[in-house]
Amino acid sequence: MAANRSFEIGTGLFIVLGFAALLFLATQTTNMAGFRAADTYELKARFTNIGQLKERAPVKLAGVTIGTVRSISLDGTALDAVVHVDVDSQFSELPEDSSLSILTSGLLGDQFLAIRPGGSPEFLVDGDEFLLTESSLQLEELIGKFMVGGDGGGERGN
Repeated sequence: MAANRSFEIGTGLFIVLGFAALLFLATQTTNMAGFRAADTYELKARFTNIGQLKERAPVKLAGVTIGTVRSISLDGTALDAVVHVDVDSQFSELPEDSSLSILTSGLLGDQFLAIRPGGSPEFLVDGDEFLLTESSLQLEELIGKFMVGGDGGGERGN
């Protein structure tokens, strides 16, 4: 009877550890690990192509996550993707001529936004828009350019 009881306790402990491992994996793969409830301010940017950028994607400055993508929408008149980002308020001194690029983690990883600071003495404030943006680089387009000659269809020199 005692051996049966220890077997039941061991099985229950194994199941609890399995659920804990699943919870850990779920938080790591859904960007919940970097979730912070700190004060933020909102900035926006326009892109001609956002690729596979998703809501809650990280916003990084010098490789350090300083915010997240709040929402993505389409401007019906300009036909641009409008990306709203929340930046942690402790990083309130971003120069107004900073640029925002869509980059990919590794060769086939998730996409994120990277801020490259400018040199302006004026800073971005809540509601401002990044004027300098760089759209997503599509792997399919690069492969296509490589397969047809690499110069994007331009004339070759003799």
